[in-house]
Amino acid sequence: MIPSPRSLAVDLLDRIDRTGAFAEPLLDACLRRHALANAADRHLLTSLVYGTLRMRGHLDWIIERLYKGKFASMQDGIKNILRTALYQFLFLERIPDFALVNEAVELTRNRYPGREHLVNALLRNAVRRGRNHDFPYPDMGKNPEEHISVVCSHPLWLVRRWSRMYGPERTLSLCRANNQVPPVTLRVNTLKSSRPLLKALLEEEGFSVTESHFSPDGLQLNGPSDDLRSSSAGRQGLFLLQDEASQLIARLVSPEPGEEILDLCCGVGVKTTHLAALMKNGGRVLAVDLYPGKLDALNRLAAKMGITMVETLQADASTKWGELLQGTFDRVLVDAPCSGLGTLRRNPEIKWRLKPQDPSSHGRLQAGIMDRAAALLRRGGRLVYSTCTILPEENELLIGNFLSRHGEFSIRSSPGASPEASTLIGEDGFFRTAPDTSGMDGFFAAILVKH
Repeated sequence: MIPSPRSLAVDLLDRIDRTGAFAEPLLDACLRRHALANAADRHLLTSLVYGTLRMRGHLDWIIERLYKGKFASMQDGIKNILRTALYQFLFLERIPDFALVNEAVELTRNRYPGREHLVNALLRNAVRRGRNHDFPYPDMGKNPEEHISVVCSHPLWLVRRWSRMYGPERTLSLCRANNQVPPVTLRVNTLKSSRPLLKALLEEEGFSVTESHFSPDGLQLNGPSDDLRSSSAGRQGLFLLQDEASQLIARLVSPEPGEEILDLCCGVGVKTTHLAALMKNGGRVLAVDLYPGKLDALNRLAAKMGITMVETLQADASTKWGELLQGTFDRVLVDAPCSGLGTLRRNPEIKWRLKPQDPSSHGRLQAGIMDRAAALLRRGGRLVYSTCTILPEENELLIGNFLSRHGEFSIRSSPGASPEASTLIGEDGFFRTAPDTSGMDGFFAAILVKH
């Protein structure tokens, strides 16, 4: 018997909590493994997982007011049963109230015998109060930070930090944008196709796509993406999924065919393969990462995309290595490990597992990686530092500290590539995007030149 979307959603949320895994790969694997009855069930499962993660703080605030006991002591599995059911009730209107209550109760009876009465009482109480329940939210005028934290479902410490940086109105706008479903954006593999050709091919297969505004390599999907990876274009390696802001990072590096490029903290190679495509598969990209599994994934992706000039190396980018390579690379990309707070639309689980002290610890790691990158870059070369976060200790402050240690570097405000990307570079020379201002993930980049 195939489990229901609600049961699968609880399973995935439990696993995310238990293992610290990200939702996207778990959900993709689940959708491949379970032949759900129809597209509606697949969409429901996706909505439940991501919606519950996005609105978890909001949901927990309501559950705490329905529950007479200590919410923190409740079993995590029961919490996720309540969260998914309450999310359905508050945000997915097409699901009958009795159905969501009955399934949650039955699920609890099977997994936590004896606790189904608690779940039944809490959910019936919620349904009785209605979607416009009578719990008063914190007042935006009197306590804007608590209001934003509860209503927009973000940790209070993070709302307070953003409020000090941006003010309450911008923070409200940012948190609202983080709760929106992000667009599905593709990057065309220019080694095998072009944007007009890929657009025409996808439209022939029944997809609706438009050209992205900032990235000259991007297409945005309008409508369902269920069969995208299995499409003819997907099987041929003509594109990969990549947020538009992320697509602009390789263009800030602006590599030329025949150059020696170093990609530090390359991960699974999304930006690595873009560098190779911009170089027309000529020259060399040395891709370095700490984790062998990510390098294996990069090699598979490069082969699918027809790339032959990428070499991989397992190494800790924050320590001394590659002494024989010092001063040899024309360009270096530091795609630094970071808090990921610019990607909360796509990875909402990050905001519930990140701690207030984590960005500072990331900053120390990032500084070590930048010092290594500085030694490996040749004089006259370009170093691009990039993160997918919007906190200064990982971005502006880190670059300021780097420049104070390395007087041979200066900021270059011109990317030397995509004119559209130039409009996202501020007067201070830094590249910035954010969900509420540009409609893209929150990225930061600095272009540095070694004199």
